[in-house]
Amino acid sequence: MATSPGSLLVVARRAILSNTHMTVFLGQHQGPPALFVARHIFALRISAAVNPSRRHHSAAPLAQELAVTRTENAMSIRGVPLTLLASEKEEAKAVLTLFLKKQGLGSAAASRTINKSDLFIDHLVSQLHSIHKSRYLVGRELTTLEIRDALIPYLENLLQEHGSNLVDVVEEFPNMPVKEKVAAEVVSPNVIIDSKKLPDLTVKSRKLKAMARVSGSVPTDQLPQHVLYLIDLGMELEDIQQVTRKFPAFAYYSLEGKIRPVVEFLLELGIPKSELPIILRKRPQLCGISLSENLIPTMKFLESLGLDKEKWAKVIYRFPPLLTYSRQKLMSTVDFLYEMGLTVPDVGKVLTRCPNIISYSVEENLRPTAEYFSLLGVNVAVVLQRSPQTFGLSIEGNLKPVTEFFMERGYTLEDLRTMIQRYGTLYTFSLEENMMPKWEFFLTMDYPRSELVKFPQFFGYSLEERIKPRYALVKQYGVNLLLNQVLSLSDGELDKVLKRKLKQKNLKESL
Repeated sequence: MATSPGSLLVVARRAILSNTHMTVFLGQHQGPPALFVARHIFALRISAAVNPSRRHHSAAPLAQELAVTRTENAMSIRGVPLTLLASEKEEAKAVLTLFLKKQGLGSAAASRTINKSDLFIDHLVSQLHSIHKSRYLVGRELTTLEIRDALIPYLENLLQEHGSNLVDVVEEFPNMPVKEKVAAEVVSPNVIIDSKKLPDLTVKSRKLKAMARVSGSVPTDQLPQHVLYLIDLGMELEDIQQVTRKFPAFAYYSLEGKIRPVVEFLLELGIPKSELPIILRKRPQLCGISLSENLIPTMKFLESLGLDKEKWAKVIYRFPPLLTYSRQKLMSTVDFLYEMGLTVPDVGKVLTRCPNIISYSVEENLRPTAEYFSLLGVNVAVVLQRSPQTFGLSIEGNLKPVTEFFMERGYTLEDLRTMIQRYGTLYTFSLEENMMPKWEFFLTMDYPRSELVKFPQFFGYSLEERIKPRYALVKQYGVNLLLNQVLSLSDGELDKVLKRKLKQKNLKESL
């Protein structure tokens, strides 16, 4: 039966004011009247929560203010468990935080926006309920990847529509200036109206609720099953609390539905039991991934791109978040690597050796770094193959200072190109803690500066444990060796070379 927005608002208002529990689905309203309904519904939610005395006021005058518009395909009403709702809100906040940071917001600014975005977070959760209605009907929880894949396209649409005003849209939702097109998009998902399930909680109090579930003050036999399981696995309760503090949804994960299947699968891959607590600390979201629908298909997809399937245990230990990325994100990085001239085998080796390259933004990290090295005349493909981690560094904070360091010491761009292509890792070292002390010691060595162009790997050796002792040994023998020989030979090989050189020296002096 068709329902007008006015009628919907009357039902919504009466439901809130009478403290009943229901979810109102707005359906497919179009135009400003629908947005008007949504704004008043969200306003009523807050009003009913903070001012119970208004629950007995009549809703009729407000309904009469609405323009009457028909809606089709009225949808069913269904409640959502409190624990699941809390978990979904935390997941939605995590997605929103990551999205805001990718738009250039700092951690502090993103955190402030999240603290002001309760209504928008509720709205994102309503998006999930609208997109995955069938999943809720059969009582199936969404995985982290499913939540991310549902919300990111919606956030991207909002960004395209509002641009730099996106933060205002998030903080002031739903009371913000919008165009008619956005009005239809904003209110089309279902809007949850449930006064008992909408406590006026701050971010801090929500974290406290999650922390309470894993608190050390709770008797051991009353801790959640998944917490006891993780403790038995070797994870300290303090670590579980730390994970929950950073990722509150972890406190609500089920043992049999989420955590145990993932843990057992990781063990089957060959990951030692002792390493599992480390992996879960680094990426607790792994436990929110469906094995059959997400994790295993993602692994197969990465294997098709060349990742060595025999080394999954090492890859996951190096970078646990790898399996939580969407295929769209994975392919954006892989496509960039192909664009830079890497072959399929090269890409597979890079993903296996440095899986965290997937976490680098193509437009904010990879491409600008490639352009910087191109300007220096460096073969970008070579650097990507030999030192992909370099592409996660800041151009201003890391790359340019290293370039200036060598240029100020008399090296030419041609020298620098040679050094980079011989030793791509050169740019990953700290100037203050690594390169400057080693440079100062190099100046005391009997080598021309050109020796560093031939052997830039010098900066990769320990000054105290390798460079100084080896050079002292060479001086003790009184012979001359290439810098490469001094540092790269094994102890046994170096001993042989030194004795041979000494013998040649003595023979020459005796003639």
